[in-house]
This record gives sequence, structure tokens and C-alpha cells, in this order.
Amino acid sequence: MLMAHPAALQNLLEQYATLRILQSENSNLEVQQRMDDLAYTLCVSTGTRDVDTALIAAHHQLPGVRPEEDSRLTAGTTRPWTVSYVAKRAGPSGQD
Repeated sequence: MLMAHPAALQNLLEQYATLRILQSENSNLEVQQRMDDLAYTLCVSTGTRDVDTALIAAHHQLPGVRPEEDSRLTAGTTRPWTVSYVAKRAGPSGQD
């Protein structure tokens, strides 16, 4: 199976996290369509069939992930790391 580059996966996770925030603030058809597209891309990139599994698989393919982090990544739960990607990259002014 082909594996996506970790940088590409991180970018997809960041986009998905940002769209989750936008959806919670003001959901609209455009945001939902983009989330659906990203979910599909994440599934294809990780060889999975649902977005929750794809998010976990993508996370595990990133550099520096520790096995003990598995316990907090159960299906159907909020994954704090999806939002933290946006926060980590944003500087004091919210810019990269």
C-alpha cells in the first residue's frame, strides 16, 4: 500500500481541524462539502473507510507520535490533537 507523506497528512489534519471549528461556529453547505472531501481524501490517504479511523491512522503516521497516546484516541471521542494542530502552527497574531 502506498503511504502518504507525513507533511501531507499533517496538512489534511490541520484543514479538517479548521473546518470542524468553522462548522461548529456556522455550519453551511460549503463547509460541509469541504469536510466531506477532506474525509474522503484522509480515508484514501490512510487506506481506511471512515473518517474517525482515518484521523487516528493519519495521526499515527506523523513523526513523534508515542504509542501511549493510543488510549485517548477512541472512536467517537473528541480528538484534542485535531484542534491543537491549528494552535501549534499559529503564531501570536494567528498567522503561520
